Amino acid sequence: MSVHNHKKDKKPVNCMIITVSDTRTSETDKSGNLMFDLLNENNHKIKMRDIVTDDKKKISELIKNGAENPKIDAILINGGTGISHRDVTYETVQSLLEKELSGFGELFRMLSYQEDIGSAAIMSRAIAGVYKHTAIFSTPGSSGAVKLAMNRLILPELNHVVGEIKKDIKE
Repeated sequence: MSVHNHKKDKKPVNCMIITVSDTRTSETDKSGNLMFDLLNENNHKIKMRDIVTDDKKKISELIKNGAENPKIDAILINGGTGISHRDVTYETVQSLLEKELSGFGELFRMLSYQEDIGSAAIMSRAIAGVYKHTAIFSTPGSSGAVKLAMNRLILPELNHVVGEIKKDIKE
């Protein structure tokens, strides 16, 4: 199937949203809410959603639980991708990935540089890949970063990425 045919295939993708933050609550989780709204607007299904502190073990457990759930096709994570001591999302996600989509981080930083934050884009550690037949996308936690990643990279390719991951799996 061609790239263009994949883009026409708009079956709902079953998603999990994880917000990584030491301060956010369900009431103040603007980026998680933005992910939720954008997925809904594009007819995808949010099957699980959680907020977790910047803790490798807790983040890893949530990702593993999501990936082992047959109802989850993609896990979208926001937050914890910076360079401060507490930011551990990148290392946690990278250690789990079986296949990395290096172009995701590269393109995200390029778009951030061009459209939003200029040279500060070098501090973004956005990452994506595959873990246990599940697409993983990890973005910075700012609403601007989430909006950029969702609208320019994730939503245009979500069906295609999940389709490629699932196409050879025997159910």
